[in-house]
Amino acid sequence: MLRSLSSAVSGMQSQQTFLDTIGNNIANVNTVGFRAASLSFSDLLSQELSSGAAATATTGGINPAQIGLGTRVGSVNTVMSQGSLEQTQSPTDLAIQGDGFFVLSDGLGGYKYSRNGSFSVSSNGVLTNVAGNEVMGYPVNATTGLVDPNQPLQAINIPIGDQMVAQPSTQITFSGNLDQRLDATSTDPTAKSLQVNVNVYDSLGQAHQVTLTFTKTDNATDAWSWAASTTDASATVSGSGSMTFDPATGAYKDTNGSAADGTLSMTLNNGATTPVSLNLTFGGITQNAATGSVTGTTDGAAPGAMSNVSISADGSVMGRYSNGEQKLLGQIVTATFPNSEGLLRGADSSFQQSLSSGAPSVGAPSTGERGSLNSGFLEMSNVDMTQEFSNMVVAERGFEAASRVFSASDQILTDLVNLRPQ
Repeated sequence: MLRSLSSAVSGMQSQQTFLDTIGNNIANVNTVGFRAASLSFSDLLSQELSSGAAATATTGGINPAQIGLGTRVGSVNTVMSQGSLEQTQSPTDLAIQGDGFFVLSDGLGGYKYSRNGSFSVSSNGVLTNVAGNEVMGYPVNATTGLVDPNQPLQAINIPIGDQMVAQPSTQITFSGNLDQRLDATSTDPTAKSLQVNVNVYDSLGQAHQVTLTFTKTDNATDAWSWAASTTDASATVSGSGSMTFDPATGAYKDTNGSAADGTLSMTLNNGATTPVSLNLTFGGITQNAATGSVTGTTDGAAPGAMSNVSISADGSVMGRYSNGEQKLLGQIVTATFPNSEGLLRGADSSFQQSLSSGAPSVGAPSTGERGSLNSGFLEMSNVDMTQEFSNMVVAERGFEAASRVFSASDQILTDLVNLRPQ
């Protein structure tokens, strides 16, 4: 009887732990980035009543007689399946599609890891989670303007309102096609030329429209000329030159072998630095028998302030300015583990590295086994409500059955105690 009582008690305790796990899963059904727990049972030691015996020439073998001593919780595993994504429209809300965890500063010089991508920009311009932990990533090299993965991880800084000073133009890059069918002998300028308007910025950030006119000068050699002009009253420009194309491929012929295919000068009377000299690059222009269309892109910019931010699938964080320019601010990183189910749970849907999880592999999203980021989305809990309610019924019935065994054993013990000679 004592064995049955002990086994029944262990069953009730284990089922209670099962219900605790189910209750926590259901309570976090709407917790962003939450990972459900899955519980498994294992039996305790078995008491041997009699030993087994091997078969002989005249008798068969005898199996050992054993009685189990109950059950216990074998393991509580973390379910790492993908949760559903929910759109939020906030560019700093991020969801990982695939494997990986966001790397967060724990405030003590270490890191913790989370699937909860509900981030916002703090008052000091740092990207943080709901608990104030800083989101870590690769910094930008000040010289190259590119992400430097060889530097230590740093907090992602998003200086909303940051001012960008005016950037005077230094070059114009042209691309497109000049129609090979234009006739150099035509007396109609529109039948042999193409005009392209480009905004050029001075040192004050003021834009001046410059017009480049491309004119076909020789049909036999596919020769063209270009000339710069402007109707802007605050500026005068000068610059002209010639250009030729390969008749077989239509590719531009670089005649001077230098980085610049031409230059133009601009003189300003609005107080900006003068004169302004710009290098022109025509390598992106072709000459084919197709509609002519050429665009020019300059490197200058008007002054502006950072107004919003965008985050790409590979974690690149771009600050966008009111003048239409953008600036790379850093790259959010993610981490994967050899055994992610071995991570230690923490608050706010976060995890910590353990001996069982192994060391993290940190890198850019969308590389290796790391999943991609989805800006404007959050990953919801991966709790399966249907399965949880099914488990709840199983746990309830298991507890009820164990309690009945306990009651039956107690009743038998009571009957034994009350036995007396008649």
